[in-house]
Amino acid sequence: MVTVAAARALRDGAVCFVGIGLPSTAANLARRTHAPDLVLVYESGTIGAKPDVLPLSIGDGVLAETAVSVIGVPEVFNYWLQPGRIDVGFLGAAQVDRFANINTTAVGDYASPSVRLPGAGGAPEIAASCGEVVVVVRQSPRVFVERVDFVTSFGHGSGPGERERLGLTGAGPQVVITDLGVLRPDPRTCELVLTALHPGVDVATARERTGWELRVADDLEESAPPSGEELAVLRELVARKGG
Repeated sequence: MVTVAAARALRDGAVCFVGIGLPSTAANLARRTHAPDLVLVYESGTIGAKPDVLPLSIGDGVLAETAVSVIGVPEVFNYWLQPGRIDVGFLGAAQVDRFANINTTAVGDYASPSVRLPGAGGAPEIAASCGEVVVVVRQSPRVFVERVDFVTSFGHGSGPGERERLGLTGAGPQVVITDLGVLRPDPRTCELVLTALHPGVDVATARERTGWELRVADDLEESAPPSGEELAVLRELVARKGG
């Protein structure tokens, strides 16, 4: 359901910065169903890749073999990402707070953390410069915290105007997709609001797994279950991983 919801968030013709794992699966699912003209850009420098199997890494040969163009990693960031040529980027998170700020650096005090995480990579630039960001995480009080311990990737700071004050050109996280539902920032406050629940999930469960007082939209929706086509394509993709 998470993968299908993430795929549905991608519109046809958009330029998408793709990471390995669920983002790649979602992007390729979208490209094979409702968004055949989706342009996939991988950090390794492959532009317009059309893999027929899921790549195992950003260096998987299938990406270069099927790409429209292969460029250097610095060019991906300096020419494509930072100038705003990427419409949507995917990000994961170890922690995400009520204003969609993301932590992938450390849990606890930075100087002496309880857990040292993988770090930033290209995530801060994705959060800053993509037209919009889709965040994909599993929802739990450990992940959905009142305030992240370290801001690795800037979401909406403490509320309206924070991104503009810092000169960030992208709109930041516009949707957070979890295993329970979908959250979007309130246009006035930038606080994440639950706008949809996946089938079989109730509001009480979503609130139990959130580390702050979760707001719920008045017109709360239920995510449509995966269609037969989406399931068939997804199963085929998962069964045919690259190598």
